[in-house]
Amino acid sequence: MNLPFKAYWDLLSQHIRPQKGRFSLLVTLLLTSIGLRIINPQVMRRFIDSALAGDALSALTMTALAFIGIAILQQVVSVSVTYLGENVAWTATNALRAELAEHALHLDMRFHNDHTPGELIERIDGDVTEMATFFSQFLIVLIGNSLLLVGILAALFREDWRVGLGFSVFALGAILVLNRFKDIAIPHQKARRQAEADLFGFIEEQLTGTEDIRSSGAVDFSIRELFRIQKDIFTHDRRSHFKRWIIENAMGLSMTTGTLLAVGSGYWLFTAGVITIGTVYLFIHYINLLEEPLWAMTHEIQSFQAIGACVERLTEFRKVQSSMQEGNIAALPANPPGLSFEQVSFSYNGSDPVLSDLSFQLKPGAVLGLLGRTGSGKTTLARLVFRLHDPLSGKVLLHNADLRSLQLAVLRNKVAIVTQDVQLFRASVRDNLTFFDRSIPDERILHTLRELELLDWLNTLPNGLDTELDSGGRSLSAGEGQLLAFARVFLRDPGLVILDEASSRLDPATEQRLERAIDKLLRNRTAIIIAHRLGTVHRADEIMILESGRMQEYGDRRQLAADPTSRFYQLLQTGLEEVLA
Repeated sequence: MNLPFKAYWDLLSQHIRPQKGRFSLLVTLLLTSIGLRIINPQVMRRFIDSALAGDALSALTMTALAFIGIAILQQVVSVSVTYLGENVAWTATNALRAELAEHALHLDMRFHNDHTPGELIERIDGDVTEMATFFSQFLIVLIGNSLLLVGILAALFREDWRVGLGFSVFALGAILVLNRFKDIAIPHQKARRQAEADLFGFIEEQLTGTEDIRSSGAVDFSIRELFRIQKDIFTHDRRSHFKRWIIENAMGLSMTTGTLLAVGSGYWLFTAGVITIGTVYLFIHYINLLEEPLWAMTHEIQSFQAIGACVERLTEFRKVQSSMQEGNIAALPANPPGLSFEQVSFSYNGSDPVLSDLSFQLKPGAVLGLLGRTGSGKTTLARLVFRLHDPLSGKVLLHNADLRSLQLAVLRNKVAIVTQDVQLFRASVRDNLTFFDRSIPDERILHTLRELELLDWLNTLPNGLDTELDSGGRSLSAGEGQLLAFARVFLRDPGLVILDEASSRLDPATEQRLERAIDKLLRNRTAIIIAHRLGTVHRADEIMILESGRMQEYGDRRQLAADPTSRFYQLLQTGLEEVLA
């Protein structure tokens, strides 16, 4: 794909505009640096001609000091340009990285099911890092040297129009050679970056499943796949290096031609008495100086091979849109909501139904006990309520409003879910409880922990709420992690709570404490309790039993428990806690 420069600029322009002041200073310093590099050879030409003419030592000394002063000033300006260019570019690319991360977080679960975390990390961090390195040098190297090229040709025209014309033809030919070959390695660079993304995704997947891989004897398969992916990376990298070698040799030939042109034209004009020895030096110096921007542009064009692939992939990523669109309802009543499913059907892959024509109505403040074997659709039902997915057909209503008509933030504030697997972050206890919401006061956090009987646990921590937890909750027991998840729900104060077998991993003492917390949590709230065990739904008002995505039974818990013909009654009579697992 031959990307226009606009595609590169569009990725960063909105993040560079807020830095207009520094960007303007950078351009000013860059032009100053170019001007000094063009002027200084003129000073040296004057020194050589003056020395050969036998001028006074004082005049030669002043010329030499001017040359040294300009050289030092040019170095200071050059360092300033490099520093400021790095600062502007990395600030912009860091902002781009944050934008892409936010974009990924707003994409629907279908996208995340199709793309591994490792692949997204490589997109958001790896590709953007490549761009940061490129753009931190782009203005200085590519644009700066392009302006330097123009300045050198103008200076040569000023000396002799024939020399200026000859070098202009040479520079134009070199640029045409560059333009001819600049995109030849992009397909291989793009394939290499994709293979690296696959590698990150594969490693993340294998590390996550280490226990299963080792226990089922699949280590050899993992190593074989690792070598296969690395072979793909090596193959594409070798091909892209070969294409870049073609560019190097093409430019090497152009540079040799330019040097011969400078020496030949200088000798011819000097023997004809048209120019001085100092001017011959000027030609040689300018051709050497001309080689610098051409070589620099060559290397930056080579960077375009890698960056072109990154830009293409990031542009494609930014164009990905969530299939779930925001609604326009910005507020819901504060009282507990009613929940309705109206002929809801859903499938993850579009062909194998997980829920089929499901309809029920849960009254405000009621508690639904949801039972079913693994794979019956219980967790999928919860995901639809939370709008991690939209139904393929039918409607899910909250407060008699279709979930698709609600703003996602409104829905997520109204509904909370607690699962068996609690995600904790490498952050303080305070941030883990509030999800980094600094508007929640410590007094409210402490009150919640007191309600959950967690103050004694908090007092054992070295820094209280400021104690940092390990990611994944490695520093906590399963019970402590589960109780912290409940504390999060208390702090959010939602109207609808979904408990997905939230107490299944707890020891008896902790479970009793959690049971008391659940009683407080469900007070004046609508709730769904998803359970494999019958004992966890004793507080439910209504019972629903799912089987292969269809409602097998639904009704008042007490009535079903007293009806010998009901499935719920039969399950109670068996006395098997795990009968639905």
